[in-house]
Formats: sequence, structure tokens, C-alpha cells
Amino acid sequence: MKELSKAAVVRHRIDGEGAGQRIDNFLLRICKGVPKSHLYRILRDGQVRVNSGRVGPEYRLCAGDEVRVPPLRLDKSERPPVPLGAPFQVVFEDDWLIAIDKPAGLAVHGGSGVSFGVIEQLRRQRPAARFLELAHRLDRETSGLLLVAKKRAALSALHEQFRRGSVEKQYLALVRGRWLAPLRHVRLPLQKRLTAEGERRVSVDSSGKEAHSIVRLVARWENFSLVEVRIETGRTHQIRVHLTHLGFPLCGDDKYGDFALNKALQKQGLDRMFLHAAALATIHPATGARLSLAAPLPSELGGFLARLEEHERKDYELRAGGV
Repeated sequence: MKELSKAAVVRHRIDGEGAGQRIDNFLLRICKGVPKSHLYRILRDGQVRVNSGRVGPEYRLCAGDEVRVPPLRLDKSERPPVPLGAPFQVVFEDDWLIAIDKPAGLAVHGGSGVSFGVIEQLRRQRPAARFLELAHRLDRETSGLLLVAKKRAALSALHEQFRRGSVEKQYLALVRGRWLAPLRHVRLPLQKRLTAEGERRVSVDSSGKEAHSIVRLVARWENFSLVEVRIETGRTHQIRVHLTHLGFPLCGDDKYGDFALNKALQKQGLDRMFLHAAALATIHPATGARLSLAAPLPSELGGFLARLEEHERKDYELRAGGV
């Protein structure tokens, strides 16, 4: 990839890997440090040319296209250098895609006040990779399986599967309260809005978009329940909002949870949201074979469950001894 310069026009020849990508997304990928508003302005003004002609932001690139990018001012102060970071735990990898076990607390990409995320660090760690793009997203506070495409064709195929809802995604969540139903289908429409501070918030609203979660009970204690949630639709904060609306907030959830409980849980060693993308099944974009992946609970979550189980056992022994 050629480096952008403040004082020179740069021309890019599109190969097979870049074919099919929208021109605006192409510019966002190669013009690091350039404000998005500026990139759309130079598109509207016709300063970006494809095969010497003007194009709109929706134009999809073809193999062999020549893209002319005008001189750009890179605002390096906006985006500090991406740290190399520790290598991500790879669950699966071949020539088409990578599945990593994302740690909690790390966004999947930069933006909205976050200077970098998983994809930027992954590109930094793999400078020879020609193509690395997120196939889907996870909340910053959620850990677990995340797919990254290594080819344009893989990205398109995975996106199509996610659009059709044919990718199976299962999460493990610890909630406050005693969940009683062995299996329950939750169908509650969700509405998204922005707060005055610009943060996303979601609520159950009849005018919102359809959202379907399937909740299965895994384990239950006196005051907590571990549930497995399969999402049939991929709405923002879907699991968190569905369960909270039903009276079962996620432990450690700092947006929709029980804040007093969260403080108490922090003293007991749980200082993150208990939500983990534990399993994912999809069709491999090249072979057509079913690809089933799993990521075990992180040690901090597994350790908390072990302490919860031990506390419950001791309480039972005390009650039994007092009979």
C-alpha cells in the first residue's frame, strides 16, 4: 500500500482483493488520520477519481480500477500510534479468516472517543497482511469469539450469512435473580437512541426493530443464574437490554445493570461485565463446510463462578448443620 503524502497525488491500482468494496470504505481504510467528513467532501467535490472520472461514495470498485487520491493533510494528533499490544489468542485461522478470543475492555475498532481497537492492533501485529477486516462486532465490554476476514470474498460471504441470520452465536451471561424457565424465547422490539453525551442507549419499544433471543438456563444459585443466550437477531446491546427488561440485569453491566450490585461484586473480584461470546457456527466461505468454534470462559469469569459455587456450598452446609 502506498503512503499518503501531504503534497502529492497518490494512485492506487485495485486488485482482486479490493474488488467489490465501496469507494468510501476504501478511502476510510487507506487514509488513516484523515477525518471522515473530509474524505466525503473530497468525494463530493470530485477530487477523488476512478479511471479519471468522478464517482459517488456508493461506487463499488472493480479489479483494474485506478483510484486517484488528492494530496491530503494527515492530522496525526487525532490518532496516536496504535500500540503493538499482546498477540491475540487465535481460536482458528486459515487463508480466509481468523477467529480470535477477544478480551473484555477492548473495542473492536477505533472511533467514538476510542483511538484504536482489535482490528487496528491486529493490522499492526501483522504488517504483511494485505487484507484484514471485521466480519461482525462485539461490545467493548464483551469477551469471546470475533471473526476477521483475510480476503474480500470471505468478508462478503460472512456478511451475507450475518444478514440472513444463518450464523449461530451463543453467549454465556450471569444475571441477578433466579431464572426459572429451562428454555425461553424472548421477542421484544428494541429502539436505539443517542444520549446528550453521544452514547448509544437501547430500550424495549413497540416502535423499535424486531429482536429475538433464546435463553437457556445453565446453572442457578440463590441470587444468581448462569444462562446461555442464542441471538437470532444482532441488535445493539440486545442481550443486555432483553434480560434487564425482564428483571435479570447482567452482573457488572455499567449501562443497564444494577449499579449497587456491581459495586458489591467488584469487591468480590468481578470488575467486568459477565457476558462472553462462547460459541459460533458458520459456513466456511471457501469450502462450504460447517465451521463450529468455541472459546472457554476467561479465568476471571470462571474463577468468580467457582467462588460463587463454593459460597453456596458453605451456606448449604451451615443450614444443614443447623437443622
